[in-house]
Amino acid sequence: MIYPAAGSMLYMLLELITAFLFGGLLLGLHRKIIARIQGRPGPPIVQHLIHTFKFYIKELTIPETSSMPLYVAIVLALSAVWVLAFLVGPVLLGPFSIIIMCYAVHKVSEHGIGLASGSPYTKMGSTRAVLSATAEMPLIVAPALVFFKTHTLVLSDIINYQILHGSLFMDLPLAAIATFILLLSKTPFNPFGIVWGKDIVSGYKTEHFGVIRGVMMFGEILGFFVLLWCFLTIFFGGIFNTPLTIMLTMIGVTIILGFICALTPMIAPYHSVMIQWIFALLALINVLFI
Repeated sequence: MIYPAAGSMLYMLLELITAFLFGGLLLGLHRKIIARIQGRPGPPIVQHLIHTFKFYIKELTIPETSSMPLYVAIVLALSAVWVLAFLVGPVLLGPFSIIIMCYAVHKVSEHGIGLASGSPYTKMGSTRAVLSATAEMPLIVAPALVFFKTHTLVLSDIINYQILHGSLFMDLPLAAIATFILLLSKTPFNPFGIVWGKDIVSGYKTEHFGVIRGVMMFGEILGFFVLLWCFLTIFFGGIFNTPLTIMLTMIGVTIILGFICALTPMIAPYHSVMIQWIFALLALINVLFI
């Protein structure tokens, strides 16, 4: 699933569908872990996928206050950037810099989705998306440290470097922790999830229903898969370099994320930014070891 030799369009499509289904199951497992820790039975693991598919058969409603065609186009853009990131990353093992660019466009899309509907709740979610971006963008320091260590940002070369010299986690532990915090911020019900806070209903997604919400959830599932895969590949590529080991490790990391989200309350917006900045600055300490 992870390392194809060559890619026909059909093969890439099958890869994409597999990643979507597996990513949806991971998010379902994440939700199940949270429920069990909090003393609830929780939904079945397949519930997140069922919830996503459900929107594809529901009626599409568009608010009168929305800005068309931006209301639709920005959601398509959010999903499209993660499809591109998936093809560049797990499928082709190409430049990690393109995935970083896709993540930056993702943050812009979050902001645009909130503004496009015209709802005060989505606008607040849009504002918080910008606020969270100020905390997450400094974490780009982690791939910069990877480049200084390996002299490349091509994923296939990073994997080969780790096979020869050992996993980068041993050389860049603080950068790995900073990246893990970024990954944590992309999971549901996480302590840094200020853009989806219950105080603003569903954040920037509040006014999106029907198939457009399903497309949005497809992009979110694929984005979680790609970020989790990148975290394991960049820092543990020397250990987990087969499809089976990566899939098993993804499950393990998802369980850890579930424990953290279940035991940690949501942090206030400005405190969230401050904490993520601290981890980004700590990652810079790894410069001393390079």
